[in-house]
Amino acid sequence: MGCGAAERGRVQTRPLLFKKLSLFCPALSELIRYKIPEEMPTGSVVGNLAKDLGFGVRELPTRRLRISSEKPYFSVSMESGELLVSGRLDREQICGKKPVCALDFEAVAENPLNFYHVSVELEDINDHVPKFAHISSELHISESAQPGTRFILEVAEDADIALNSLQNYKLSLSPSFSLTNKEKQDGSKYPEIVLEKTLDREQQSLHRLVLTALDGGTPPLSGTTELRIQVTDANDNPPVFTQEVYRVRLPENVPRGTTVVQVTATDKDEGMNSEITYSFYRTGQVFGLNSKSGEITTQRTLDFEEIKEYSIVVEGRDGGGLVAQCTVEISIQDENDNCPEVTVHSLLEIILENAMPGTLIALIKIHDRDSGENGEVYCRLEDEVPFKIISSSKNSYKLVTDRTLDREMTPEYNVTITATDRGKPSLSSSTSVTLHIGDVNDNAPVFHQASYFVHVAENNPPGASIAQVSASDRDLGPNGRVSYSILASDLEPKALSSYVSVNQNSGVVFAQRAFDHEQLRSFQLTLQARDQGSPALSANVSMRVLVGDLNDNAPRVLYPALEPDGSALFDMVPRAAEPGYLVTKVVAVDADSGHNAWLSYHVLQASDPGLFSLGLRTGEVRTARALGDKDAAHQLLLVAVRDGGQPPLSATATLHLIFADSLQEVLPALSDDPLPSDPQAELQFYLVVALALISALFLFAVILAIALRLRHSTSPTIWGCFQPGLCSESRPVVPPNYSEGTLPYSYNLCIAHAGKTEFNFLKCSEPLNSGQDIFCPESSGALFPLCDSNESTSHPETLTPQAPPNTDWRFSQAQRPGTSGSQNGDETGTWPNNQFDTEMLQAMILASASEAADGSSTLGGGAGTMGLSARYGPQFTLQHVPDYRQNVYIPGSNATLTNAAGKRDGKAPAGGNGNKKKSGKKEKK
Repeated sequence: MGCGAAERGRVQTRPLLFKKLSLFCPALSELIRYKIPEEMPTGSVVGNLAKDLGFGVRELPTRRLRISSEKPYFSVSMESGELLVSGRLDREQICGKKPVCALDFEAVAENPLNFYHVSVELEDINDHVPKFAHISSELHISESAQPGTRFILEVAEDADIALNSLQNYKLSLSPSFSLTNKEKQDGSKYPEIVLEKTLDREQQSLHRLVLTALDGGTPPLSGTTELRIQVTDANDNPPVFTQEVYRVRLPENVPRGTTVVQVTATDKDEGMNSEITYSFYRTGQVFGLNSKSGEITTQRTLDFEEIKEYSIVVEGRDGGGLVAQCTVEISIQDENDNCPEVTVHSLLEIILENAMPGTLIALIKIHDRDSGENGEVYCRLEDEVPFKIISSSKNSYKLVTDRTLDREMTPEYNVTITATDRGKPSLSSSTSVTLHIGDVNDNAPVFHQASYFVHVAENNPPGASIAQVSASDRDLGPNGRVSYSILASDLEPKALSSYVSVNQNSGVVFAQRAFDHEQLRSFQLTLQARDQGSPALSANVSMRVLVGDLNDNAPRVLYPALEPDGSALFDMVPRAAEPGYLVTKVVAVDADSGHNAWLSYHVLQASDPGLFSLGLRTGEVRTARALGDKDAAHQLLLVAVRDGGQPPLSATATLHLIFADSLQEVLPALSDDPLPSDPQAELQFYLVVALALISALFLFAVILAIALRLRHSTSPTIWGCFQPGLCSESRPVVPPNYSEGTLPYSYNLCIAHAGKTEFNFLKCSEPLNSGQDIFCPESSGALFPLCDSNESTSHPETLTPQAPPNTDWRFSQAQRPGTSGSQNGDETGTWPNNQFDTEMLQAMILASASEAADGSSTLGGGAGTMGLSARYGPQFTLQHVPDYRQNVYIPGSNATLTNAAGKRDGKAPAGGNGNKKKSGKKEKK
């Protein structure tokens, strides 16, 4: 709407339509005025409001121009922007007798929100006729009344104003009466009838006249009433009031029964003609009149806002019927008895938090029914709120923002608007409105932690949740809805998706594969939280994923290592090495880390455990003592390397240590004594060899016995050996041959008549010479007495029923031959694992196969040693060798070798049921 003063100053004339605009440039407080006649039909155009506001036709759909008023008298066309009449415009009903009737309202435009004050003045049209309260009225006049006497007549009412209101009265023609128009202080007119000549009751007692009330309209409208004048008998002196007009000011809201005024009239007559009775000319309901005293009182509460003035006609009638009249004009004074009324119009449902200061929120209207200072109102806001009130026009205010808003701090405000008038005492009223603050995307997501450190154990299952990030956004709706994504990583971009992923809704981070601590110990992720606002805001956070180590890698021995051809290395130790001499060092590594890679070194097996020491953490092999003469030059150590994990993992290393001062000494030892590739296989090999030798020896004895029997089966002397005295003949039975390394033992095999076979082991107290005969002297103590005459007691081996073979071939730890016998270990023990101990065991097995039946017999050694001490050292005694005789049996017979001496001593045969396995131990054959 432009500032065209000429356009606005020009009055545009239409049929029954007048528009008058303000001469000021448009502003928020500009008042746009229109003037139209009342009673315009519904739909009539008042004016083009959109054009007057400066809106184009294309703007109308977006600006959404509308009317904000208490009653829907007007509306705006959405197509043309014209202001239309939408209700009945009855000026008399809307404004009553007000000289100016204007309807004030606000035009509201949106996008942006703004208010425009509009005033439509209603011009009066002559649509009401003057009306009398009664169709007819009576007036009593005494025949003695003098010409010129005046009588006040009933007034008519006209709802119109100005020229269209009641203007004058006319009286039908009468020679006895005339009419005079009188005007009150407020400008209203009332009629008075004047007596023109003396009346004669006897000639005419009743006069009928017509009183007509006319307005000033074009054409004028009128109303009539019949005036009936009764001529009464003569009464010389009529009553006379002290005042022709009584004027009284009375405050409103006075209690009922309050005295307003007292009228007084006097009559010069006497007697009945002087007694005056007071009455209202017309019956009233607001005031009461005492007929005797003339006191006027209130009958109900007076309200200035309803009626501001009252005009009452009081008659005084004497006993003779003469009447006098006076007027009582009561002016009601306003009291501050009405509180201001506050109404809020066009309130915004949502106020965006980014609204600029001064943004219009609502229109506030204040109405106080009181007048003057009692009706002057000022408005304010209670409490400290980011809003303020700006006066827009009389009794209109605008509620606008005073500073920036923040929905996250205060999502809504309860604003109390208080209106106070200037009366004494002042009255006030309040109304509260709730202002909801709308959200805008002004807050970025915030992670709950500045950074994340995640510990994940390796070998995790793929798809497992490893962490969760969480971010919050103080905004609402899509502005506060957060989604998560991986923005960057120190991993390869192509490989990132194969390692981790994040759920965009929950922020849960998933592992896409099983992590390997040895390949990837940690990696960095940059996660982003992004809201759904427009424009979207985001925040980033770093996550460090630490892959924890598990004990999933066994130690790996770096030294000693096998050659490419599978041969083992050896370490050479000087023969003169002192205790503590560093021989070598076992070097091992573990791909794990931390405690899982903390290695410890332990000796599992050693040729001589006391000869070397092994550092628990260093793996250093040092000499524990000096090399002795009896110590073997070739030593073997089986070392276990364990890590510190739970459960621990281990690896083994075999050390081949050779005592030599030069490499030339080492080579022959290596060629003569090749290193065993598998100690367990060698042990099994020697066991098989020992059993084969024993079986061959037994088979040889059986064959020899059968051959002797066949040779002498035809000679009667074959039974001679069973007869006493025949054994006295000296002849060589077993030719001794010590040069071949066989043991100096022999035995004779005889077949008894009873079918029992007995073996007598011959034991000589002295070594036999080559070619010396072994003979059996006569003796009655045994079938085969021993040749040693110095021994009085023999210990023959008799054949007993065969017992089950003894399968317990295991040595206890204390009975192990070789250097391992000094170690403390499992009581059941195991077979030797090295070549040196295996060779010793082989010799003992061969010796035990030919051992004498008497356990106390010796072979060049002490008692009970079988000569092993002299051959193999003092640590080898008979207790180290098991009794192998119970494992030798004669094919086709149920007999086996037993110890006769053991029987005499009351001991169970060694080959009997005494071969019991130890409980809880696994038999190793």
